Amino acid sequence: MAKELWKRSQAPKEDTWAVEDLYATEEAFLSDVGKMEGMIGELEGLAQEQAVGSAEKLLACFQKLEHLMALLDRGLNYSERNADVDTADAHYQALSGKMMGVYHRFETALAPINSWIVSMEEEQIQKFYQEAPGLCAYRVSIEDLRRLKEHTLSPEMEALLASSQEMGGATGKAYSLLADADFENPTVADASGEMVKVSTGRFVPMLESQDVRVRRETFQAYYARYEQYKNTFAALYEGKAKANFFYAKARKYNSAMEAAVDANNVPKEVYYNLIEAVHENMKHMHDYVSLRKKLMGVEELHMYDVYVPIVGDMKEKITYAQAQEEIAAALNVLGEDYVSVLKEGFENRWIDRYENEGKRSGAYSSGCYSAHPYVLMNFQYNLDSEFTLAHEMGHALHSYYSAKHNNIFDSEYKIFVAEVASTCNEALLMDYLLKHTEDKEKKAHLINYFLQQFRSTLYRQTMFAEFELLTHQKVEKGEALTAEELKKLYYGLNVQYYGEDVVSDPEIAIEWARIPHFYYNFYVYQYATSFAASMALSKKILTEGQPAVERYLRFLGSGCSKAPIELLKDAGVDMTTKEPIREALKTFGELIQEMEALLG
Repeated sequence: MAKELWKRSQAPKEDTWAVEDLYATEEAFLSDVGKMEGMIGELEGLAQEQAVGSAEKLLACFQKLEHLMALLDRGLNYSERNADVDTADAHYQALSGKMMGVYHRFETALAPINSWIVSMEEEQIQKFYQEAPGLCAYRVSIEDLRRLKEHTLSPEMEALLASSQEMGGATGKAYSLLADADFENPTVADASGEMVKVSTGRFVPMLESQDVRVRRETFQAYYARYEQYKNTFAALYEGKAKANFFYAKARKYNSAMEAAVDANNVPKEVYYNLIEAVHENMKHMHDYVSLRKKLMGVEELHMYDVYVPIVGDMKEKITYAQAQEEIAAALNVLGEDYVSVLKEGFENRWIDRYENEGKRSGAYSSGCYSAHPYVLMNFQYNLDSEFTLAHEMGHALHSYYSAKHNNIFDSEYKIFVAEVASTCNEALLMDYLLKHTEDKEKKAHLINYFLQQFRSTLYRQTMFAEFELLTHQKVEKGEALTAEELKKLYYGLNVQYYGEDVVSDPEIAIEWARIPHFYYNFYVYQYATSFAASMALSKKILTEGQPAVERYLRFLGSGCSKAPIELLKDAGVDMTTKEPIREALKTFGELIQEMEALLG
């Protein structure tokens, strides 16, 4: 009989996140939804001239927006957090849909006001700052809007584009429901012969099995379900790519990628630099694959072999409590206040810990300005889960400090820096664990894990970024993205990145269909750039001590008060150059040599 997942109703309270910290009852949530709708109605009825016709009116508009945005933030967190823990629960899916409808109505109402602010002459906006000094509290937000002046349309067109966002996001929602709720997960016999239902959360752990039969059958069965619906997945992905290009063209950008990076105030050269730097250092990836093949002692290395630890299963089963303790000890280098907040999150149910039936796959952190961050994960009692917990709490504390030190407008840090704090936590945890073991096997296992991080983050996410770039370029040329075309393109990239020492099994061609981040609009490249940045920052923290820590903590509390590139420069790393990527890949090469010396 297959190992079944818990139903949500069976999950112990202490293992779930405290949604009651947002609203004690659903009635209280619905009451606030009514308030939001009323406030949005006022916003809709506010003529643009009245909103920005004087400094005092513009200030009043921002003050009202500040209150409304706090309510929206809390309401969205409540509805989405409840919906994500059971995607098959129709009640909470309906509440989520209702709340998203409210949010999109807000965006539509806000769009013409933003457009009007952008269209103001520079002399006028500077005069407004003098006439109503309170406006200076919102200056960063105002100037970030005005930065995009040449890509901002008339108030009427902005309202039209905003009203289409919910429709434009339908492909992503359909993808999530298909992959997470509607699919019947395959079952595979584990090493002991017991049938296991291979959910998204169990897929990689099954590929880490020392039993090659388990790995092969899991790989083949799991991707077979995507292959079965390949045309549906291709249509969804093409629809998302076309939507991205539509919005980019509407805003007078040359490509969807340029529109996406400019929205975060990141030069497009950063995207190209990443791909070029990785291509220039592909040798390290091929050396890693060659070492893996050698240490595993196999004649053929397959794609289903790239997750299994080179050094065999780690004997130690890592409990959730142990993971918390080691993470807190590792992050002690960031100071007493940081660790105090971290422990508050551990002890006060910021985290939804374990997998249950219908729960959203993967892991994420969601900040909440007027409450506290919320972390979703599916803990699997292994090293990967320990690092996932460290990673997501890095996000959480970044959100916590940004909310603490900024108004709600400036607290939302740009996506480009979103993965820095999370991966910095991982680097510090790795350093701590390596320093606190003399066991050769455990050290080798940790280095193996670190090598996997480089493979999966710097190389694999760059491969994803290149796939996303190439597929969007095809759409922008008017070419169709059929299932076979997407498979051919993805397979070719896989061969290029992994090299000759691995068999690129035919099933890997459909892997693009299981990557939810392809619906996030050029998000994935930032995993790789952030990993490179965090490697540099963690080294400075460990070698320079307090000065580097202070710079880093200021970065965490800066929100979006400056352009993300400038915030990272202030923290000590320049991502406009290839140097951080080259240095990170150099470290990867050194780790490969260390592993070979340890085990070769």
